This record gives sequence, structure tokens and C-alpha cells, in this order.
Amino acid sequence: MLRIARPITKAAERVVQKNNGVVRNMSSTSSPSKNILEGDSGAVATHIYHKVTTFMAVATPLYFMVPDSMTDGPVNQGFGILLASNIAVHSWVGLNYVATDYVPKISKSLLGPARIVNAGIGAITLFGLSAIALSPGGIKGTLKALWNPKVKEEEKK
Repeated sequence: MLRIARPITKAAERVVQKNNGVVRNMSSTSSPSKNILEGDSGAVATHIYHKVTTFMAVATPLYFMVPDSMTDGPVNQGFGILLASNIAVHSWVGLNYVATDYVPKISKSLLGPARIVNAGIGAITLFGLSAIALSPGGIKGTLKALWNPKVKEEEKK
């Protein structure tokens, strides 16, 4: 029998023999998600996570570099909501990756509650950043205000 691909180790050889020559992907990210709180499982979740990360890496700096006159009003609010949802999804899925990796080392029974906490953090992030996005000035104005000095009352008059 001609063998084109050989297993690298004895353990891999046993897995291939056990599965009648069928090699399966043993990655946890390729298995279908059984629970909506498992934001880090499945190929779709990984794909979405990478798209969200790419969007934030490209669009966020562009948003902050565009002059305020071009982004005032509905454009500012719309992009703020889009940015808030992307940040919330990114943090939720990222925290699920962390929970999957580290919580079972402490206790496997804590993984479910950790996922609930992660979903709560994602929801709070979404609602908080959405409220800021819909406020006057939006996310861009709020971040700019952190570096603007306070105007003294004497200077106002």
C-alpha cells in the first residue's frame, strides 16, 4: 500500500487507525457551538471575530482622523453605534477565548458562569458605548474632551 502522508508521531498514527484512516480536525474552534454563550466556538464565530477585529483596526483610526465637520450629526451617531457593537462583540468573544483557556484550570464547573459574566460584560459595554455614541459629541467628542482643559468660569465671562 502506497502511503502519501504518514502520521508524524505514534499517537497520531493511533488516532488515524482508530478512525479507520480518517483524519479529523481536533481543534476546539471548528466544533459547532452548542450554547449561544460560547462566543469562541465554531468556525463562524472565529470568522466573525477576525472580521470585527479587522474592521476596528482599519475604521477606528480613520474615524478619528476625519475632520469633525464631516462626521457631525447622524454620521457620528451611526458610526458610534457601529463601533460600540464591534467593541462589544470583540470583547465578548475575546473574553470567551480567555475563559476557555484559563477557567478550566481552576474548575471546569466555573466555565458556564464565566461565560455568563462575559456576556454581561459585553452587554454592559454595548449599552454604555451606545449611550455615549448617542449623546451630543458622540464617542469622538467624548474622547477629545479628555484632553481639552476645563474652561474656568472667569474666562467664560
